[in-house]
Amino acid sequence: MSARQLVVGAGILAVAVLVGFAYHSAASSEDAGRYLFVWAADADSSDSDFLAVIDVDPASPSYGEVAATLPVGAVGTQPHHIENRMAESGILFVNGFRTGTTFIIDLNEPTNPVLRATIGAKGPFTYPHSFERLPNGNVLAAFQNQGEGNEQTGGLVELDEQGEMVRARSAEDPDVDPDIRPYSVTVVPELDRVVSTSTDMRGEYLSRAVQVWRLSDLSLIKTIVLPNGERGSEGEFPAEPRVLSDGRTVMVNTFSCGLYLIHGLEGDDPEAELVHSFSFTGDYECSLAAVVDDYWIQTVPASQGLICLNISDPTNPVEVDELTLGEQDWPHYMSVQPGGRRIAITGYGALRGRVLLANLDPTTGKMSLDERFRGPGSQEVGVSFTREEWPHGRTGDAIPHGVVSADKPAP
Repeated sequence: MSARQLVVGAGILAVAVLVGFAYHSAASSEDAGRYLFVWAADADSSDSDFLAVIDVDPASPSYGEVAATLPVGAVGTQPHHIENRMAESGILFVNGFRTGTTFIIDLNEPTNPVLRATIGAKGPFTYPHSFERLPNGNVLAAFQNQGEGNEQTGGLVELDEQGEMVRARSAEDPDVDPDIRPYSVTVVPELDRVVSTSTDMRGEYLSRAVQVWRLSDLSLIKTIVLPNGERGSEGEFPAEPRVLSDGRTVMVNTFSCGLYLIHGLEGDDPEAELVHSFSFTGDYECSLAAVVDDYWIQTVPASQGLICLNISDPTNPVEVDELTLGEQDWPHYMSVQPGGRRIAITGYGALRGRVLLANLDPTTGKMSLDERFRGPGSQEVGVSFTREEWPHGRTGDAIPHGVVSADKPAP
């Protein structure tokens, strides 16, 4: 099975996990997280999807143990994307893509997570995929569609923390790309801009669209069609836009392993330049990315690991390190802990039922696998989700996918 099927196929992204770091008390190191939050799907879709909380304090005697779980009372929702970072309010939006459902979870008490709300379609917009927190505390969501099925382009929807719709705009731009399906989104408040990408989760349509919007009124400024490079496919399936450390520059990666720099974002005619191509076999696709200071960290399944680029000059990224995981480990999702020193990793293949932690040196970009992070008595690196029993009962295996870091200190 190809990684394109893994990423955008209707049946493959049926299970997911949310991972997030929560800090110790104020007396602890800023780089030592206390908990890892895991929003997991039941592997055989016979029991409720649930949130798991893992102890990730390296000094704790229960390092790697599951401290608590929260079943959400829903089965087979396809838990998938979540916010890229935790809001100060401690409220987190997560989605079950298959059912078009969003769960709003309160993580203010890390070992006692609370489900605050479950929401569905908003106006005509259906099947939310990704979320980004706005400066006003609301959430901007990328909805793939309008109506049921996969016939009509979706749009961007602003939601308050209770999940009520504040405003929305269609992403339709048929003269440029009739196959837009909003996938992920980032905001650039300094420039009054939003950048969104387009990849069809169901794998029915191929898009190379990146859209630039005005944040203040959600008006569409331009739909950019990503140019391909020498390989001829680098611009296909735009994935994750990320704001660089200057707060004004945006780079976008694609599932086809291209990396693009957006030029002229502050104006009315932005353009995209291909600045780097990662290893790509056609079977294993690049996925999530993160920015830590002057480094771009990218999951590259074809390399069975993570690649770190120095992007101090974003027009000329330079590879500084490659972290190779185990044989047949296909990393897909990751999250960098606040403080920039640890990375949570999930994926497919041999990694399908595990969560890994890697160490990152933010001054050099060098990465290493945390060999100590494993469940009690486990001989395998990483915390396994292939298990019979959880704190909420004997519901069997779960499968990790999406990851997010929590910035809010734990009580």
